[in-house]
Amino acid sequence: MSLKNVVYLFGAGATHAEILTLEEDSPSGVFRDRNGLLISNVSQRVIKEAQKHRWFKNNEDVFTSAKGSFNIEMLISLFENNRVPDSHIAYLKNLVKKDIRKRLSDSRRRQFYLHKALFELHLRIEERETLSGMISLNYDDVLDEAYGNVLGHSLNYCFTSATGDTRPLLKLHGSFNWRRITIYGRRKDISIVPIGINKNYLAPPYNFIRGRAFELLVNCDVLRIVGCSLNQNDTGLVDLLFKAHLERGKKIDIEPIDFQPLNGHHPIRNNYGFFPGIVDPIEIEETLITDQAIYKSEVGNPFKIWLKAKAERMLGEDIHKTRHLKKCL
Repeated sequence: MSLKNVVYLFGAGATHAEILTLEEDSPSGVFRDRNGLLISNVSQRVIKEAQKHRWFKNNEDVFTSAKGSFNIEMLISLFENNRVPDSHIAYLKNLVKKDIRKRLSDSRRRQFYLHKALFELHLRIEERETLSGMISLNYDDVLDEAYGNVLGHSLNYCFTSATGDTRPLLKLHGSFNWRRITIYGRRKDISIVPIGINKNYLAPPYNFIRGRAFELLVNCDVLRIVGCSLNQNDTGLVDLLFKAHLERGKKIDIEPIDFQPLNGHHPIRNNYGFFPGIVDPIEIEETLITDQAIYKSEVGNPFKIWLKAKAERMLGEDIHKTRHLKKCL
């Protein structure tokens, strides 16, 4: 049997899951308000902070009410498209950056283990699955730290056309920590692709990163999506996945590592049915996950639930000999 090439796609929900493991004993309302890293959590906190600014306070009846559902990324995009002063847009973007960093203190990050457990798993199952690479939409470096800590080699961000000989970690939107990076012998700071719907990937190094992501997808058999809903903010990524399907000429198995709706299919399957390989979480690897906690509810951690089920199937009792995976039990 040929090895399956596996690629992971990480969104904000992957880092959110790390925090959730540390907050499982807290009431859900307290957790969501204080620590959540989903766009809804960040949006609510950012706009609340923004309303201390006189301009936003004066316009709260127009578009900045903190009540109800809110999407800060969409608001920033609407501001950009409608000639709202650049200073106000930059102010919001900076609040987003500060908010995310505040949730990821050093003391908290030292306790994270889900990403480390994932890489530990792949080190132990290399003869059955090939980890081809990772694609991330996140600005934080939680994934990066786990990669270096467990896999034990330098990070391959694909800043240039040289592919390198290690698994690529492709951060499509950049990273808060890309400062004084050496590219072609010169040190420089690399700006992130700003939060917003209309993202531009034409300038280096993002053209190289996006091109390498396309190659990864063309050659992958299984795409596992962790903490990403492929919503209206991700049209560029959906387009990249569509191009890969066309070039590949056959389906990619797409596995959302997420909650399973009680009735009907997963939202990714509902919204992108033109990708034939999408399966529901409960159908991954012929019901890999049988734990009822994977069904949509106010509690549970799908990343952790999937890791536990996957490790138990692949490793059996050897999971107790691991450093990070055993924490998922």
